[in-house]
Amino acid sequence: MDLYHVLTDDEGRLSAMDRKLAQFVLQDVDFVTGSSISELAERAGVSPPSVTRFCRHVGCSGFSDFKVQLARMTYVGLRYLRPEVPTSAPEEVAEDIITKAQNALFQLHKQLDPARLNEAAHLLRGAGFILAFGSGGNSSMISNELQNRLFRLGCNIHSSNDRAMDLMLSAAATEGTVAIVSSMTGRDMDLVRCLELMRARGVPTIALTQSGSPVAAAAGLTIPIDLAEGRNIFRPTSTRYAYLAVVDILANLVAYADRPRAMAVLRRIKEELVRSRDGDDRQLLGD
Repeated sequence: MDLYHVLTDDEGRLSAMDRKLAQFVLQDVDFVTGSSISELAERAGVSPPSVTRFCRHVGCSGFSDFKVQLARMTYVGLRYLRPEVPTSAPEEVAEDIITKAQNALFQLHKQLDPARLNEAAHLLRGAGFILAFGSGGNSSMISNELQNRLFRLGCNIHSSNDRAMDLMLSAAATEGTVAIVSSMTGRDMDLVRCLELMRARGVPTIALTQSGSPVAAAAGLTIPIDLAEGRNIFRPTSTRYAYLAVVDILANLVAYADRPRAMAVLRRIKEELVRSRDGDDRQLLGD
């Protein structure tokens, strides 16, 4: 049973009394989960029998069962019950998005460990083959962006967003391979298994993820990205800007680690783009 769906009564099935109680519950979930039936009835301005009937009408056996179901509902997170009231004015939305992106980059800059970045860049530059793994919307994008950034610097890299394929690639990895993975939660246990497989085979592994997470523990080298998210569930996560910045930093360090090689590949790519599409060299570098 989805208690939240019942309480919001999108289909208009609750009586006026039940809607009153449902609105009260959604407005003060913490109080309700810790109250007695008498306390709830008094605060809501109804009788205890009315509370009992309400609990049964929303699919619970009684008030105790209702509180259990309510506690399970809040386990997902109260921000999904009482989200920030977002502005809809375009200029304010634009300011909010840009400010949060800037703050994510600022917080990341304070966290970065230059030694870890340098170690990761040299592992990538020295690899005969690079595997980049990421699943889900954001981590898949980061994995693909790693391929997009590094192939143009002369790296032999393959991005995979399919967990079954990741597992097979991990089992087949050979000497000279380096793996770099992305997981914003760090709780992707399929990815943990891939990292364990590769480390057992002596394959160096790098993780962009939250510190102290299972993915971080399974990787040989972790570049931690620990950023708090806000309560606005409607705004896309600003953490992905931090991940993209780390990808750009690593790509730049990889390029600097072997400038002649990177320059030669970049020139070949640009030469073809100028010849076949642009007609001159005034467009964006490499893209």
